[in-house]
This record gives sequence, structure tokens and C-alpha cells, in this order.
Amino acid sequence: MIQRVLVRHGLDDLILSTHLLRPFRFIFLLSPWTWGQRKSKEPMAVRIREALQELGPVYVKFGQSVSTRRDVLPDDIGEELAKLQDKMPPFPAEEALARIQAIYGQPASEVFAEFDSQALAAASIAQVHAGRLHSGEEIVVKLLRPGVRKQIESDLEVLYALAGLARRYWKEARRLRPVEVVAEYEKTILNELDLMREAANASQLRRNFLGSDQLYVPAVYFDYCRTNVMVMERIHGVQISDMDSLRRAGTDIPKLAANGVEIFFTQVFRHNFFHADMHPGNIFVDVKDPANPLYAAVDFGIVGTLDDRDRRYLAENFLAFFDRDYHRVARLHVDSGWVPSGTRVDELESAVRTVCEPIFNKPLKDISFGQVLVQLFSIARAFDMEIQPQLVLLQKTLLNIEGLGRQLYPELDLWQTGQPVLREWMEERTDPREMLRRIRQELPEIRYMVDQLPAAARRLMERVTDTDAHNDAVQRRYDRDRMLRWARYRYLAFTGAATLLAAVLFVGQQAQPAWLGWALGGLAGVLLYAGRPRG
Repeated sequence: MIQRVLVRHGLDDLILSTHLLRPFRFIFLLSPWTWGQRKSKEPMAVRIREALQELGPVYVKFGQSVSTRRDVLPDDIGEELAKLQDKMPPFPAEEALARIQAIYGQPASEVFAEFDSQALAAASIAQVHAGRLHSGEEIVVKLLRPGVRKQIESDLEVLYALAGLARRYWKEARRLRPVEVVAEYEKTILNELDLMREAANASQLRRNFLGSDQLYVPAVYFDYCRTNVMVMERIHGVQISDMDSLRRAGTDIPKLAANGVEIFFTQVFRHNFFHADMHPGNIFVDVKDPANPLYAAVDFGIVGTLDDRDRRYLAENFLAFFDRDYHRVARLHVDSGWVPSGTRVDELESAVRTVCEPIFNKPLKDISFGQVLVQLFSIARAFDMEIQPQLVLLQKTLLNIEGLGRQLYPELDLWQTGQPVLREWMEERTDPREMLRRIRQELPEIRYMVDQLPAAARRLMERVTDTDAHNDAVQRRYDRDRMLRWARYRYLAFTGAATLLAAVLFVGQQAQPAWLGWALGGLAGVLLYAGRPRG
């Protein structure tokens, strides 16, 4: 099917001229589809865009992501791929009205005060229609495309097949983990098909930025939302890719670009909840106050989160890069498990320095994060670094953000804009008050663990007494006594740690009587000393 589409759009020459795909030239040359095929007279950029449209949502998503990197694309291809963001062919108005009738059990004219059956915008997975609620609010109604799930599942089967072949025959597969990457992508794109999930994502993001002077997230009307339809507040603004309109409005473009980067780092590190589909079709700008432009986001089908460990390591890596602390970068990669544990830190440090120093000798505004990533991939290969599937979405989003930012304002200093947010977040993480807040937050869990300690110790002792009956009596008695001692030590250590936490909370909150907090601290010290391992 892919071959047929490529031939139909005259892209077989592009495939045959690509070094990586040259082994497939015989399949193309022997295929009946190529015999007598008339070449399209459309420009190459148009043919690429039309082929991606015909191939379906998975390939359109790829084109959307690539379209944000105008700095690495020829202008004509960038312009055509940008049309994939919200200018896909819509499904007919009759189909939209029929879907509304099927979903709500009544015609659109009764569900809504107004409903425009002609699509306002159409993308790869859904399209949106303008409307108005009976209570007067302007809305957009998002409808899934008919048959989109079946098409995506078919595309995913192809991706899994290709990933399986890569894992079997490609020597880099163990490190790049193609099957795991496809599995991560599968979760992401299938989540987009659940519009109730998207509505919840939008509601969370709106709550995170409520009152913000940088980003506005429209309200969701949950009473009208279903798995295959979503209704939310309609926003009015200038699409971020419409630079002429932004300039005519007198928009502060440098501030807009810097705010975009700051919003991204805030979402990732402060909120740990980031919009991960930041192509221009999903971003508008409110220019009522041009000196303080306000972003407005739509389409929340893809969001990302990171576990706390990855988030901390990423922040520390970014800051180490900012400071050119290459030893720290190397140490973090080893500590995080991203490179094999036997990797020599000094050798990795030297390799990172060799790649990064020439880059950092340029003005910061000329440094592309995409360029740094490409250079670091060569190091990854040399040091057998495994790809981290859980970070792929973040890396893709960061590249999109940088592409958008540089498109808005080529002088954008991505590093300098993001650095203060990261430093402030890291300082907060080490602030004693923040640590105390986290301890207080975890207090119910700590209390539960303390309550469970006697039962856990009893179960441990019971397991110790059930030693192997086939061991000789002396060895069995020795092992049992030794395990019992360890069980007692652990019990004392756990109890001491819990008592110490209680003392910290008591003193930190300045509870009365004050001597009780210090007494608890002393008791904790005695228990921890008694619970130290011996022998």
C-alpha cells in the first residue's frame, strides 16, 4: 500500500535515490504499479504532502512534527507540510450532522443553539465545527473522523512489523529499541482517539495556568463531551504561523518567542504536565494587548508527564550543559543508567566536551538544540547508550518548541530563556521548607508504613524460622539466629527513621511543648544506633 501511494505521487524516484532505501529499488522496478505510471506534474513538495495525507493519520502526524523545523527544511516543503496542521480535507457536512444525531440521539439544531455543519478546521484525526450553546457561549465541536481508529491500528501494525525487522536485523536496534519506541507512540496516538481523555487534559492544563499572563486554555463543557465528541470554548486569535498579521498588530515578537520557551519549561518541570503537540495549527495568539501577547492553546490529545527521577536528571543535565560542566553531564548519564554502568566517566566527559565546545563557542542565539541532539547521538552510539522511550515525546516537543520559537524570532536564545526557570525549580527542590512540605504531603504514607512495621517484622521472623529443613542443625541454628538479629536491626532502624521524621515535623512546625520534639529526636538517635548492622 505504501509503495502504491509513493508511485502514484511520483515519489519512487526519491526512494530510489535515498542511500538507505536503495536495496528496495528492485521491488519498485519489478512492481506492475511502476509500469507505464504517469508522473505527477505537481511540484515535489505538493506530492510529498499529498502522499502523507493519503497514507493516513500516523504519517500526517510525522509531517506535522517535521513542519515546525523550517530551519532544516527547504521553504517549499515546509510551506506544504504546514498545511497538514489544520488544512486537511474535511469529511462532508452530512456526515458531521449524522454523527451528532447518532451521538446525542437528537439533531444538532436541538443539541446546540447554533451549529455550522461546514468544518472550521480539519486535521488528521478530527475536525472542528463552530457553534453556540443555548446559554449563549461560543463553542467549537470536535468530531473524530469516521474510521480513523481502524486506519491507525492498521498503520501501527506496519510500524510494529518494521520495528520487529529492525530489532532482528539491525545491529543498532538493541540500543535504539525500536519496538519500545513504537509501543510508546502507540499509547500516545490511541489516547488521541478518546476525546473524554482530551477534555480532561484540557481541564488540567487550564487549572495549571489559571490567571497566567502567558497562556490561556479554553474552558471545556463536560456535559456535552463524549468519547468521540468534545465541546469547548471557542477562542479568537491570530494563528502563530501568521507572522504578517502578528506584525501588523504590533505584537512584541521577541517577548512572544521567549514566553513560549518559558511556558514549555514551566509545564515540564513545575507542573510535570506538558502539551506535546505544539505545531502551529494548535497555537493562537491573543493580541488585544500587543505589548503583552497571550498564547492560546487548543488540541490537548497528546500530553506528556515524566517520573520524578527522569525530571530531576533532565533538569540537572540541562543546567550542566548551560554551565559547560561536562564531568557533571557524564556522571549524570552514568548515574541515571542511560549508559552502561561500566562506562568510564572521564572518557564520556572527554567525548561530550569534544562535541559541545565547538558549538558553545558560537553566540548562544546561534546554538540549535536540534544540532546539539544530533551531535550527542554520535556519542550515544560510541558509548552504547540506550534510547529512553519515555523521553521521546519530550525531545520531539522540545524540538517543535525551538522550531516555532526560531520561526517567530530567529535571535531567540533558547538556553538563556529556559535557564532561570530550571535554576529556580532546582533551588526550590533543595529548599528546607519545600522538603518539609513534601514530608508533610507524604505523612499519611509514612504513618501507614510505621503501622505496618510490626506485622512486616513478624512475617520476616516467621520466614526466617522456616529455614530449609534439610540443612544440618548447627548451620540452621546459625542462619536463623543471624536472620533474627538482622530482622531486629531492621525493625529498630525503621522505627528510628519514622521517629526521626516525626521529630522533624514536630520541630519544623514549632509545636508545643518544644522539649517533646527534641526528646523524639534523641529517641530516634538511640533506635538508629541500636538498629545499625553488626556482624
